[in-house]
Amino acid sequence: MHPISNVEFMLLQMIEECRQASGYDIKKLVDQRGYREWTNIGTTSIYAGLKKLSDKGWIVTEESDGKFGKGPMPNRFALTEAGIAKLKQEILDSLSSARERDSRFDLGLAALPFVGKDEAVEALRNRLDFLRETSKKIEQKYESQGGVRLPLNVRALFLHPISLIESERAFVANLMKELLEETEEYGQNH
Repeated sequence: MHPISNVEFMLLQMIEECRQASGYDIKKLVDQRGYREWTNIGTTSIYAGLKKLSDKGWIVTEESDGKFGKGPMPNRFALTEAGIAKLKQEILDSLSSARERDSRFDLGLAALPFVGKDEAVEALRNRLDFLRETSKKIEQKYESQGGVRLPLNVRALFLHPISLIESERAFVANLMKELLEETEEYGQNH
């Protein structure tokens, strides 16, 4: 089978959920669900992803149910049998083995010896502020979309990153504590 990007995976999900969706429908859903908070997806990525899915035979263009506004009739997409099979395979693979990490942050951790401890602690304080603000934005979007009344799969899209951010915040706070203790020990021993 062909490799599949995160954008293609998300597009397959949304098209299946809507049964038939245009690029505009998908863009609205991306905005409503807050996908931009945790994925790198723009309008260009959506349309490029739709073309790739079509080229792979996982989606087809269908007649539109109706037209709104002045523009041309929008292309609407639906999954093929192969697309449904690929979506199911990707769901099961991702639930059982996917692991998300920010490799850029890991690279920064590996390079800690190359900056002063005070600089590192300040950068980590900034990261805590960033994580707090990010979590707050996701929580606000979650509540504005309906909070606990949302379907489980949509709630999970919000609650999972919030949970990961909480864990990340605990990790960063503990790392800062260790850096500060290391600094104090160094000062006492010299």
